[in-house]
Amino acid sequence: LSPQGNKLWGGRFVGDTDPIMEKFNASVAYDQRMWDADIRGSKAYVRALEKARLVSTDEMDQILHGMDQISEEWSKGAFVIKPGDEDIHTANERRLKELVGAPAGKLHTGRSRNDQVVTDMRLWLRDAISTLAGNALQLISTMVERAAAEIDVLVPGYTHMQRAQPIRWSHWILSHAVALSRDVERLQEIKKRVNVLALGRYAYSCSYSIQLDRLIQRHNHLNRSLMSLNSMDATGQRDFVAEFLFWASLCLTHLSKMAEDLMLYSTKEFSFITLSDAYSTGSSLMPQKKNADSLELIRSKAGRVFGRCAGFMMTLKGLPSTYNKDLQEDKEAMFDCYDTINAVLQVSTGVMSTLQINQSVMEAALSPDMLATDLAYYLVRKGMPFREAHGVSGKAVFMAESKNIPLNQLTLEDLTTLSPLFGGDVASVWDYRSSVEQYSAPGGTAKNSVTAQVEHLRVWLKKQAQ
Repeated sequence: LSPQGNKLWGGRFVGDTDPIMEKFNASVAYDQRMWDADIRGSKAYVRALEKARLVSTDEMDQILHGMDQISEEWSKGAFVIKPGDEDIHTANERRLKELVGAPAGKLHTGRSRNDQVVTDMRLWLRDAISTLAGNALQLISTMVERAAAEIDVLVPGYTHMQRAQPIRWSHWILSHAVALSRDVERLQEIKKRVNVLALGRYAYSCSYSIQLDRLIQRHNHLNRSLMSLNSMDATGQRDFVAEFLFWASLCLTHLSKMAEDLMLYSTKEFSFITLSDAYSTGSSLMPQKKNADSLELIRSKAGRVFGRCAGFMMTLKGLPSTYNKDLQEDKEAMFDCYDTINAVLQVSTGVMSTLQINQSVMEAALSPDMLATDLAYYLVRKGMPFREAHGVSGKAVFMAESKNIPLNQLTLEDLTTLSPLFGGDVASVWDYRSSVEQYSAPGGTAKNSVTAQVEHLRVWLKKQAQ
């Protein structure tokens, strides 16, 4: 008997594997989390083998019963990984043989670990995507309802980190909710491409696979997965992993941007918001400090996921056709990105649902110079071309700065030196609520426009839940 005879590939080998190589080659330490997907895939596969008359009904029943026993052991934490269990597939098949004997050897008919692993990964990731979509939808729902409740709160809007124009606080919230809604839609698109069946494709060619794939789909044991078109592509491509890693990178970009804003708003210099103690930490030296560690970690996790994505793309770029062992790097990247973004989504929901706003501080931060565009619009309504009105308004700002007074304290006489179109009604410009209400076009910051955004997202959320 070959020393490697207990391995799925060991028949032609006569020497022992170097222990260092054994450890280097093994993936069971991390791919064991796919145990349920591996069992589900094997159960569907043995049913297909029985329909193809490659195993008897009795053998199928023994294998199915054995797989159920293995599933129970994993569920209870009683499954024992043994030396020689290179990966989850080897471990489960080894245990199946211990339980049912010879029929276990027939389970591998017409498939290799290469199509088995990609099937497991697709099944696992399909479930993971459902979990992530649910958490993302919860975050969006939290943000939408917060926007609805705080719709009357005004706050400075910023561009280039400079005060720009007055906006509704809800408008800021929804800007991030809309970005996350695109992330959910992208995730659902990725799920369609994850849901492709590769069972029976071997590492290269295709033996029983067409018949088996059709049988598996006909009996709906893998939830009507699409069938892969080409066996070489099926086992060697990891587009679905790369797409998921990129999706996680982009979603975390959006969450990191939101976290950055909230960190600034929570500083003493802004004091627009106060984070809950549940999502803050203190200083080991300075007792007065309340650190926004939840937000800082959200920001940092984006870099972690970017690295996973870039690293895996570097692994893929130089591979020859079909399966290569380099692809073993796919699982740790996939698992780590899932764990990271799953945690970030939940923490983000906690932050957004518990932070307190300081409305008086937000509105006290509004300043007349933020209405300089409104001053230009006043002149536009009097018939002046906008480009000229923009210049006149800029001169008014310069005049106020030269006099060291707020823009709204320029006298009518001051303003008429800049343009004879200014009249006594210019005083109506200096009202922040009137300012935001003029932006009533779809997507604007007027109350009716923000309300429309809230309702649109509520309808969208209901559709996603169907």
